[in-house]
Amino acid sequence: MNWQDRENPQAGGAEIHLHEIFGRLARRGHDVTLLCGGWPGCPPTATLDGIEVVRVGTRYTFPFLAKGAWRRTLASRGYDLLVEDINKVPLYTPRWGATPVVGVIPHLFGGTAFQELPAPVAAMVWLAERPIPSVYCDVPFEVISESTAEDLVARGIAREQIEVIYCGIDSLAYTPGAGTRSPTPVFAYVGRLKRYKRVDLILRAFAKLGPGTARLEIAGAGDYRPDLERLARSLDLGDRVRFLGRIGEDEKVALLRRAWAMVFTSPKEGWGITNLEAAACGTPVVASNSPGIRESVRHGETGFLVAHGDVEALALAMSRLMADPVLVETMGAAGRRFAGHFTWERAALETEAHLARVLQRTGG
Repeated sequence: MNWQDRENPQAGGAEIHLHEIFGRLARRGHDVTLLCGGWPGCPPTATLDGIEVVRVGTRYTFPFLAKGAWRRTLASRGYDLLVEDINKVPLYTPRWGATPVVGVIPHLFGGTAFQELPAPVAAMVWLAERPIPSVYCDVPFEVISESTAEDLVARGIAREQIEVIYCGIDSLAYTPGAGTRSPTPVFAYVGRLKRYKRVDLILRAFAKLGPGTARLEIAGAGDYRPDLERLARSLDLGDRVRFLGRIGEDEKVALLRRAWAMVFTSPKEGWGITNLEAAACGTPVVASNSPGIRESVRHGETGFLVAHGDVEALALAMSRLMADPVLVETMGAAGRRFAGHFTWERAALETEAHLARVLQRTGG
């Protein structure tokens, strides 16, 4: 169960995580069906990565239609497990029937919802998460970081119910490229342009570096882009900042290879896959010392962590790298070694083992 599949135009990290892991489990012989929302004009069914995909409703109607679709078309198939990817608003699947449930959580929004959404909508998301400790009290969980595990424990879930399985990256696609580093400093941001991502902090820190040859390249799409473009103009950054829009995977790899550092300033993430992708390309990361993110950067070794919202500290970390090409290469090499520990194959095998243990406990 997830709100979207990877073909959805709104798909993001949660969908990559789902397909990378459960696509591998399908190739290992498991029967995997994904019930998710669709989008206008999409086919109602598909087969992706060996997964049978059943689409119901849209991004906005799926949570209201999911339970009925499950009961009408899927519940009678006798699945061993129902895995709910609790992404945005929970579906409360433990109330749906006798099939054992496993919850997968990239991260929970909590108060950060109010940084992105209008107050009434943010309040709805915040309230929807409040019943998790009671509705999912006996449910085993998989989370992608210790930070998310700590969040669940703080909400009342027992730590022994939680399995931490880190994400992987495509280590064949994301590699250093000899001679591809820009001869002059380039800082990069890759991700959605949403208010809560706090890309404005990156622009403000970059402005403090002063005039020179350094550039900032911002890749991604989102409704916050016009505000960020206005901020860049107000800071008189001119053509030193480029908004690239949504880019393909090859362009993304090329950007991470030529950058002197990836900069990421979200207040909270499940993990921070882009940080690992940058590290795999041999590029340091400068990031907020935020939940989830802090686990994908080794401070002083693969990059720098700074207090979230501290523009001065962010600018100082960027200037250190800008002034020291040797440090860029040293941290980049350490990042490449660090990223090598995180593979999707490992994540899939650990997920398979965890689900097997759940089935043993539930008699499946």
